[in-house]
Amino acid sequence: MMNRRHFLSHVAGASAVAVPGLSFLQHLRAQAPKLKKESKSLIILWMGGGPSHMDLWDLKPGESTGGEFKPVSTSAGGVQISEILPETAKQFKHLSIIRSLVTNEGSHDRGTVLMNTGRMPNPVVQFPAIGAVTASQVAPKDLPLPAFIGIGGTAQRIGPGFMGMQFAPFTVQNAGQPPQNIKAPGLGDDKTTMERLQRRLRLFSGVEDTFNEGSLPHMKSAKSRSTESLRRQAEAEEAAMREAAGSPAQAHAAIYKKAFDLTVSPLRTVFEVSKEPTSVIDAYGGRQNGFGMGCLLARKLVEKGVSCVEVDLGGWDNHAGIFNTLRTGNGPRLDKGMGNLVKELVERSLWKNTVIVWMGEFGRTPRINQNGGRDHWGRCWSVVVGGGAIKGGVAHGSTSKDGMDVDKDPVRIGDLFATLYKGLGIDPTTKVRDNLGRPLEIAEGKPVSTLV
Repeated sequence: MMNRRHFLSHVAGASAVAVPGLSFLQHLRAQAPKLKKESKSLIILWMGGGPSHMDLWDLKPGESTGGEFKPVSTSAGGVQISEILPETAKQFKHLSIIRSLVTNEGSHDRGTVLMNTGRMPNPVVQFPAIGAVTASQVAPKDLPLPAFIGIGGTAQRIGPGFMGMQFAPFTVQNAGQPPQNIKAPGLGDDKTTMERLQRRLRLFSGVEDTFNEGSLPHMKSAKSRSTESLRRQAEAEEAAMREAAGSPAQAHAAIYKKAFDLTVSPLRTVFEVSKEPTSVIDAYGGRQNGFGMGCLLARKLVEKGVSCVEVDLGGWDNHAGIFNTLRTGNGPRLDKGMGNLVKELVERSLWKNTVIVWMGEFGRTPRINQNGGRDHWGRCWSVVVGGGAIKGGVAHGSTSKDGMDVDKDPVRIGDLFATLYKGLGIDPTTKVRDNLGRPLEIAEGKPVSTLV
């Protein structure tokens, strides 16, 4: 006999979810303009490997640590960045640099956890990614798309921690193509496929309803009142779901239903960046620039109300030949993607509700090694922020003439996270309960006052 777990494993393997009714989809479409106007979003530009702040944001011309690149002026008066970032320089009146971040962490693994969660790895407490926390605080309850989307694998690697699977990241491996896990299974032609999916939905819903009515009798009573409106029935079910918050079964049902939405909803086309105008694609660096396509997809997703998007650009672990690597590789990739992302967010009136943070797991040494590269460095380095309530055109803090030490206004990781949350309109002292049941503030620091 097929039990519930066995059945669900078949459903997950075939289509990974449940298809909503037409009335639900109509409701989502009606809500779309409101979500676009009011929702808050965080975009994380994740530079895996440890990017060289010395060659991008905090240049030291004339010093032995300075390297090959020259500083250039930006649209923010008095703020200079690297010559290899001309498009980003044009948008810098909207962005700010924190040049005095101190983490003292040189491990790729620990640094990745630290910079994505705001806390060092802990064998007992499963700290959530900042995207999961953001989604838990600002995601509209009727958001038709996943609230946290990772373009690349870093978001999935960190995961939702104690926030629970309802805030787990949905992963897009290739920003140039629609995710395979939202493609309807091949069950015949399009009409046959949809009919068979609808039959699977009815079977899925029947199994779920039987299970839920056994564990949540209030849901059964709500369903039995056939004369009541669909709206009141939905409200009763929602109240029951809230009462059972934290239940693995309820989280499972919610995740499956949202994923089924993507399988059949027209919203799945939001992932198809190839249909954007050629001029837009070229501005982001063309189809060959995976990071640029990720930034373009991030813009499309926040337009639809997604609460957090993390876009990966790896290849920054440059222990040798760093200057040619940056000049011909990641420098142009970053510049086209980041510069045009900021430009479009501003032009489309999304900037006031979208916060951006550019960061990696650490910076790189001021000293240039014998192989013409730079090594791991967490003693003092840079991140870039902007959008939302964060002021643009600011260079906060500074390092010494050779870049070896913080010269002014050090910033800790908790301060960075508190700044990002405040920029989104979230109180950084908000408490959540960890997996041990203890109350925990979402940021262990204070917002940087010069920025928010």
